[in-house]
Amino acid sequence: MVDTETLLRQALTGGAQSVDVPENVWPGFARRERRHRRNRRIRLAAAAAALVAAVGVQTGVVPLPGWAPGIAVAGRQTALTKAPIRGNLAGDQAWLAGMRREIKDVRDPDELWRVADRSKITFVYAADLPGRRLTLALVPLRFGFLTDQALIWYDGPAGAAPEQMTEAGRVDGGETVVSYLQGRPDGPGTLVVVAPPTATVAVSSGFTYTAAGRVAHGTPVVSTGGLAEVVLPPSSFDPGTTITVTDGGRTRYAGPASGGWSGPDVFEPEAATLDRMLAGRSFDRLTMERWVSSALRDARLPAAGTTITLRWTGTVNGQPAALFTLRPANGGVLAYAMHGVADSYRQDLRLLLPADGADRRPIAWRMRAEGKDDRTDRVIVVTPPGTTSAVLTAAGRTPLTLDPAGAAVTTLPPNATASVTAYPAGTTTPVPVFETDSGGLPGDTPKTRVVGP
Repeated sequence: MVDTETLLRQALTGGAQSVDVPENVWPGFARRERRHRRNRRIRLAAAAAALVAAVGVQTGVVPLPGWAPGIAVAGRQTALTKAPIRGNLAGDQAWLAGMRREIKDVRDPDELWRVADRSKITFVYAADLPGRRLTLALVPLRFGFLTDQALIWYDGPAGAAPEQMTEAGRVDGGETVVSYLQGRPDGPGTLVVVAPPTATVAVSSGFTYTAAGRVAHGTPVVSTGGLAEVVLPPSSFDPGTTITVTDGGRTRYAGPASGGWSGPDVFEPEAATLDRMLAGRSFDRLTMERWVSSALRDARLPAAGTTITLRWTGTVNGQPAALFTLRPANGGVLAYAMHGVADSYRQDLRLLLPADGADRRPIAWRMRAEGKDDRTDRVIVVTPPGTTSAVLTAAGRTPLTLDPAGAAVTTLPPNATASVTAYPAGTTTPVPVFETDSGGLPGDTPKTRVVGP
């Protein structure tokens, strides 16, 4: 006979077995979580691999496949690079083919830009000139994902084989006027200007700063066909070689040639000159020497025969500053303002003045933001000795507060026209506008001279 306890156990067991209980959920959750984690690891690994690859490609560690597109940063086809190759080596296909193979990757300065596709190198100019062989090529370059085109000069000795040619300068591939200049004191120099074939090129060598405050250039040599090949006479320094390229009634370029001039340094001021300039002033001698040398080089004036006068020393932006003038014999006067130190300084002003009364003029210059090219409204004014008061004239007349050295700091909107007058002399000088191109001679443009157009 089955007792009551047994019957109850059997009933409960049977009931429990008839209930539809789901399986333990943890194993399923664990399986799904493992799958999710695995997928996340795969995605993270792929992203990390892509990042590493991108960094590797951009830094040059990992090569970018040739079919991969790049991001163009500069350079483009122009009327210059679309034109047929010019120069007396234009038909030497064997030499040009060898040159195509020899063109090297470009390091600029810590980035290695590789030649992207040698078949797309375009030769613009190739010639044998007196004493040298020269070629200009448009070279497609690639640095990781970035692509570029550069116009690169290569030069070598007369009759040089392609492997003897070395890089001699480069500019952006989008330039339409490209020049090459190499001068020396012991032999003739070379100047080549390449422009679109429809352009006219005028080259002048030599100049003077006239007493009237203008730049007088030498008689230009004019070439058509967008090409000028000029032999320059021997000289200890660049005599002021100026290029003017016109095309279709407009000026494509006007300014100096790009290149270098070997020879002795004729721009170092003499010790006696520095002694005279700094007498009675507590100003760093090396700094002044560097600044004066830089100004002489910028003006293409040798130290010998140039009178250098220190007009003012003070402080600009918490750094030593100075205003001085350069006066070539029987010529106009150039004013230069600089601030900084011997190894790090900024040229704030270069201005050509008429010789008459230059030392009695007040001189003012506009300031850019420290370490930047941004224009500010700050103006520095230096007045001549004996000045008792000075006025800035713009929309109205603003009296200036002069310090014991005869200098003042004032404000003026960057685009405003103004002048400064010093009393009791009553001399007035315009406040120069901001210069946007400092490559040419001071006084060559209205922005760097007092005398008007």
